[in-house]
This record gives sequence, structure tokens and C-alpha cells, in this order.
Amino acid sequence: MARHKGRGWHGRLLGAALGVTAVAAAASVWTAQADTAGGRRPQPHASAPDARQQDRTVAKVSADIAHASERGPRGVNITIDDGPDPVWTPQVLQLLEDNGVKATFCMVGTQAEAYPDLVKEVVAAGHRLCNHTVSHDTAMDTKSEAYQSQQILDAERMITKASGGVRPQYYRAPGGAFTPYSRQLAASRGMRPLGWNVDTKDFEHPGADTMVATVKKEISNGPTVLFHDAGGERSQTLAALREVLPWLKQQGYSFGFPVR
Repeated sequence: MARHKGRGWHGRLLGAALGVTAVAAAASVWTAQADTAGGRRPQPHASAPDARQQDRTVAKVSADIAHASERGPRGVNITIDDGPDPVWTPQVLQLLEDNGVKATFCMVGTQAEAYPDLVKEVVAAGHRLCNHTVSHDTAMDTKSEAYQSQQILDAERMITKASGGVRPQYYRAPGGAFTPYSRQLAASRGMRPLGWNVDTKDFEHPGADTMVATVKKEISNGPTVLFHDAGGERSQTLAALREVLPWLKQQGYSFGFPVR
């Protein structure tokens, strides 16, 4: 997967987010211990009052990166990254409602914490949540396992709290920066690692026509399409979605969620 470039807001966000995660790290310490095959298996040791109860209700999912749709070979997964955002997320939600489409929202932990009402709106509209880490560090695959744990588990906590108790069902690494450790950790928490097949590159503002052309050209590569509702001005994304969603329906596709 190609890494996303040019999104300077995440660099600024990272500085603030590290302060959040440093405090949160004091509340939960995660270690990894070797399994019998000699690999690394994440093992939680949480001090939060409800952590043990939550762990009992979390069913592990596959650690393989998901691309397929629950709707089968003619299904399409619309995924929306980096929000929620107070300007663009409500407009994306309205557009999806107008077209009768359910999507998967990959949320950054600090954004979810800042805009919990929007997280609840996403859930109330029938969309699914995805963990996109605390601070969207696209180099996190070069960092320690402790850092990866902090980014994933703190974001899980932030998103779940903001949603009113609804947990993210997927984990998408920023820029595709997955590692075997991060995939196993997310899967152990019931979050299926989530990839993409069609990258509209809307964060580069290529123009709505270019985004639409990308979807039309590449949808045969697989069903999971990547858009963004935060990280910058998203009017081009909205314009592209207005054209792409009806076109996909006309081609006989239906909209669903990624496999878990």
C-alpha cells in the first residue's frame, strides 16, 4: 500500500496527541510475550475498572488485512478516513443518507475525542467505526511495539468512549503502515485490519473528475474505496461522491461493509 503524503495537519496533530497518549499510557500498560512458535503475541494488562469485563466480550478476528466486501463480489465498501470533522463529516453523512449508502468511518482518536457528538451521529446512521490510531503517524511501522500499542489501544478507548460504548470493528494503519505486531494486536481486540483497493488520493486535491475517473478505472481491482472527511478542505471529495455513488449503483454494485 502506498503511504499518504502531504498531509501536514497530521504532523501538527501528532505533537498534541503525544501528550494525550502519554497520560493515557499511565492508565494501561501493554506487554508482548513470546508464543510457543517464537513470535510476538500481544498480551493486555489493563488497570481500567472495566477492562477485564470488556476483554471477556471481545472476540478475536482474523489478522489478515481485509479487502473484500460482506456483500460479495458485487459489493463496494466506501471508507471515510481521518475524521470526524465538524465541517465535512456532517456533509458526508448527508450525502451518504441521500444515496442510501452505509460506510465505514476510520477515525483518528483525537478527532473522535474532540467531536463525540459526530461519532454518535455516525453510529446512529448505521455506519461502522474503524480505529485509525491516536495521531495518524504514517511512520508508526518503524516505531517500537510499545508505541504501536499505545496508538492503537488508546484510539480504541477514545473512539469507544466518544461513541457511547460502540467499539470500532476495524483497524486501518495510517498510510498502510501495518506491522505483523499491530495486525495481531488489533485482531486480538476484535478489530479486523482494513486495507483498500481504490485510493482516490483526495487528500492531494486532484479534482473531482480525476477522483471519479480513478474509481471507475480501478473498482475492478477490488471493492474497498478510500475517501477522506478530514485533514483538509473536502469539497472535491463531496463532489466526487455525488457522482460516484449513483454510478456504482448503475453498474450493479451494492454497498456494504468490509469482511470481518
